[in-house]
Amino acid sequence: MTTTQQQLEPADSISSQDPTREELSSKKTKSRRPANTAFRQQRLKAWQPILTPKTVLPLFFIIGIIFAPIGGLLLWASSKVEELSIDYTECTQRAPLGTLGETDPEEIPSDKWSSHFNSGERTQPPKWLRAEIDEYPLHPAPSTVNITAPVCYLQFNIPNNIGPPVLFYYRLSNFYQNHRRYVKSFDAEQLKGHAKSNSSIDGGGCDPLRLNETEGKAYYPCGLIANSLFNDTYESPKWISKGDDIFYNMTDKGIAWDNDKDLYGETDYTLGQVTPPPNWRVKYPQGYTETEPMPDLQNMENFQVWMRTAGLPTFSKLALRNDTDPMQAGTYVIEIRDFFDVSKYEGTKSILISTRTVMGGKNPFLGIAYVVVGGICVLLGALFTAAHLIKPRKLGDHTYLSWNNDQPTTATATGRAPRPGDTA
Repeated sequence: MTTTQQQLEPADSISSQDPTREELSSKKTKSRRPANTAFRQQRLKAWQPILTPKTVLPLFFIIGIIFAPIGGLLLWASSKVEELSIDYTECTQRAPLGTLGETDPEEIPSDKWSSHFNSGERTQPPKWLRAEIDEYPLHPAPSTVNITAPVCYLQFNIPNNIGPPVLFYYRLSNFYQNHRRYVKSFDAEQLKGHAKSNSSIDGGGCDPLRLNETEGKAYYPCGLIANSLFNDTYESPKWISKGDDIFYNMTDKGIAWDNDKDLYGETDYTLGQVTPPPNWRVKYPQGYTETEPMPDLQNMENFQVWMRTAGLPTFSKLALRNDTDPMQAGTYVIEIRDFFDVSKYEGTKSILISTRTVMGGKNPFLGIAYVVVGGICVLLGALFTAAHLIKPRKLGDHTYLSWNNDQPTTATATGRAPRPGDTA
């Protein structure tokens, strides 16, 4: 209804007394048109490059010249890393049974180990030996828990001094820590030390290992990640070429990231409130008691390293390190107590003794990727340059491009029939 109609309308008319009249009138005047601004109406100034041979070809060569040397430096840094890898998955089945010092160890098959040292000398094949040790204590005092565990002795040779630092990793294969249900199965508040009730744990993210229904207690720590903690134990390497009692001391302190340590705290639980996860029952057969107290997750760095899940099914995790002393050339023996069974999921486990550079550990992939990209760019640049010189392509007239041009274009379109409303 126009303003003139409203003025001519009698004051006592029915339409003028309609209570919904003003509401309908306001709805009709509303508009969904965006505000008339440069941003809302897409009138912001923009730069759109015009790709020509003179601008594109130099980019190919510049990228190639930059990337290829970077890749070469990365490959060089990776080649400076010295490492020894030994797969001991079948040690407790294939190694000869005996006593260290009395029984000669047997050479490990060549497909079970690999090495790279800067000395260039051929590394002597490592050897293995297995034994059964009774009454092995699982905890320091006052714990009285002992267990019979298969033991694997790995004897290896270091041809030249390496490090420091010297890093000791364990490597697992075919272990999918990246499974969606596995990754989500933990409780962050419980790990921080908060004593959560059974109902809170039952409704949390630790599924399916939340509560022990038989005992009516929550697991601590709960979840699949904590339950599957890698529990093979490693002693510091013994330098047997210099004597039976000389060790290259390595520690499990400082193996976790500092920001990971902030995720754990001293627990508020008391004895009797919680129970160990199923796979921890070997270490805690009677549950958490005064002689076998609850684990101190705040200072348990091997646990913190394990809880940072890996993105690939084959991964390495830091177990021991020495940041101050070089590992002298010679023959060493390391004692491994084999608790973690990888045969259930057809996996393997290995040890990895390695140094590092400013670029990290041994990983040639990044260097190869840079070299390949740089080489491809140079090759394409050369091919396109040759094609441009031999048979150049005729370029269009740039003056017909009209974006960001306030002046109306004088270009005419051809090959299109005029549409209704077009002017000549």
